[in-house]
Order: sequence, then C-alpha cells, then structure tokens
Amino acid sequence: MPTRSEDFDAFYTATAKRLVATVYAVTGDLAEAEDAVQEAYVRAWQRWERLTREGDPLPWVRTVAVRLAISTWRRTRNRLLAQLRHGPDTDVPALSADRVALIDALRELPPRQRQVVVLHHLLDLPVEQVAREVGASNGAVRTRLSRARRTLGERLADTRPRRLTERVVGHG
Repeated sequence: MPTRSEDFDAFYTATAKRLVATVYAVTGDLAEAEDAVQEAYVRAWQRWERLTREGDPLPWVRTVAVRLAISTWRRTRNRLLAQLRHGPDTDVPALSADRVALIDALRELPPRQRQVVVLHHLLDLPVEQVAREVGASNGAVRTRLSRARRTLGERLADTRPRRLTERVVGHG
C-alpha cells in the first residue's frame, strides 16, 4: 500500500499539468494559473486523508484552484493591464492564431460563464458535475453555457478558422 506522500505525489503528477491548463483557460494568465494550482495542491495536501476518503480529490482541487485564480485575477487586474502594455514574457511559447483567438474570446466572458465553458467544453465534464463544482443548479449552468456559446460564436466568427468556432460553440 502506498504511503500518503507517495499517493499524493502520484495524484499530483497525474493531474497538475492539465489542471494548470484548465485554470489558464479560465483566467487567461499562465502565472496566475500556476500560482492558484500550486496553492490548491497545498490545501489538498493539508486535507489529503479526508479528500481521498470522500472519493476523487480532483474536483475539489480544481474548484479551489479556479476560485483562487478568479479571486486573484480580480484583485490584480491593474497589474495584468500593466503587463499587457509592456508585452508578454519573452520565454512564453508562441500560441497558434486559433488559441489566441479562443483565449481572447474567453477573457471577454464574465467569469462564471468562462468557468462553465472551460469545465464543460475543454474538460468534457457533464453539466451535473460542473453544477456541483461551481455551486449552481444544472439549469443555471445550461443558461451560462448557452449565453457563453452565443457570445463566443459572435466573437470567434470574425476570427475563424471555422473548425475552431464549431468545436467551441457546438455547431459541428
């Protein structure tokens, strides 16, 4: 039987990279995503036995990371704007035009809509699980998804390629 540390290390190794990508998709800020995810794992370690006793700890860690990132993002909006004025870090890998368009469109969504889009469409979580993670009803999640798809469809229609628009807003 693995030790608590080995169990946590295996969980971290299996989930951290995708969780950073998820939180990055929600916030549009890689540094904030990495910080929020790291803090979420620290909090998970402190509650590890309870989390594993209750089942899969990933939804809890993901919820904590997203909430931390959104909270931090709101408080540091001015810092983010200053960073954008001075340009991105030089060591950040280049993104495709599709990804840039998608990230820009996601940034323009209200945080609650952005969060449900990422969880449902990018992580393929069912509406019911998204609702549990964000603390909303299934109907509220569906409404947010519908509004977000409409907004993304309008914004991405101008920047196509069509395959990106179809994948994200569900027209294909």
